[in-house]
Amino acid sequence: MRDSAHALPDHPSYADASDASFHQIWTLINDKGAAALHLPQVAHHRLTAAYLPFILADRSRSLVVGQLGQSLDGRIATPSGASRGISGDAALDHLHRIRALVDAVIVGAGTVVADNPRLTTRRIAGRSPARVLIDPNGRSSRQAHWLTSGDVARIVFSDCGDGWPTDVIRIPSPDGDGRFPPAMIIETLGLLGWKKLLVEGGARTVSQFLDAGALHRLHITVAPVILGSGPAGLDLHPIDLLNEARRPRVGLHILGDGNVLYDCDLSAN
Repeated sequence: MRDSAHALPDHPSYADASDASFHQIWTLINDKGAAALHLPQVAHHRLTAAYLPFILADRSRSLVVGQLGQSLDGRIATPSGASRGISGDAALDHLHRIRALVDAVIVGAGTVVADNPRLTTRRIAGRSPARVLIDPNGRSSRQAHWLTSGDVARIVFSDCGDGWPTDVIRIPSPDGDGRFPPAMIIETLGLLGWKKLLVEGGARTVSQFLDAGALHRLHITVAPVILGSGPAGLDLHPIDLLNEARRPRVGLHILGDGNVLYDCDLSAN
């Protein structure tokens, strides 16, 4: 039990990490793009580094980034599926900034059924990306927020053609078996000019892209909460030896609310 008489002070960087100081920096980045990096206040802010791979991405090549928000013990929800509120405001702001920097955001059907996300950038200044759903059997609602919020391009990878709005592009599986390999999804979106991609969830979708070697980076935000049970953030093919484990280069950024961002560079793995 924590003794309030001997409570540790709040970390000195929590309060300013993602609040007013970086909101101003983000406005400059959103307005000026890469040109903002020539401004000292942008170049020297300690959170700017987290967004450099997106800002400086080579438009002739794909950049695919996965993201997860989890607890200290690696959980993304309770056993009943409750997940809202695990990540604090600062982590959500970070997620929305990534959305603003990519061409398209990808989610699986489970995320739409469980969380019904809008996939917009409503928390920050910036444009909303195109929305991509992987729903092989068409089990998600045709009234889900990803379909009804905002005026952006929308694609569904699905073998079910029933009920989708007429302005949604449906792409069937290559062999008609409901399988959509990550490489096929990335290639298809690249042909549309969408090179910078965010694989936002859920855990199964992010794990599939990671197992396939299709992620260049993985952003994991860890919230200062312990759930003790519930689904884990990643579920990959099992390994037998530690030397088989992925050991990415990692950049660490302290966000507000005590959240910590691990920016994992998978490009060398």
